[in-house]
Amino acid sequence: MSNDAKSNEWDSLWQEYTKSLENWKTLFEQVQNANKDMQAKFNEVWEKATKESSFDTMKAFGENWQNALGSTGMNSFKEFSETWQKALSQQGTDAFKNFAENWQKNLLGSGMQQMEAYGEMMKKFAETWSSMWPVKSK
Repeated sequence: MSNDAKSNEWDSLWQEYTKSLENWKTLFEQVQNANKDMQAKFNEVWEKATKESSFDTMKAFGENWQNALGSTGMNSFKEFSETWQKALSQQGTDAFKNFAENWQKNLLGSGMQQMEAYGEMMKKFAETWSSMWPVKSK
């Protein structure tokens, strides 16, 4: 193989790599933006719920959410249960706010598995919410 052919092969491979890297970066930024938006909306929903719901309602919601997570095989989130129990023992709006902040921080570490787990927890949050407060048709 001539030096020109080797050089062209290298250039082609490098271009493919840099294109893949650019695609990855674009997708990563989209995921970050979608996550930021989802967290902001979650925080709005959570704040409204803690202000307008009774302690017993929040307790029931937490239990239902935990049960939903257990049914997906996500029992490994021991921190979730511990943080939730701590929030219940404090019985205040700040306790629930701290719960939301703490478990989100725990799950948003690094790695695709954690990102997938976070998405699954947020999905179960929405499903549990919908089962307790279904949207009424107009």
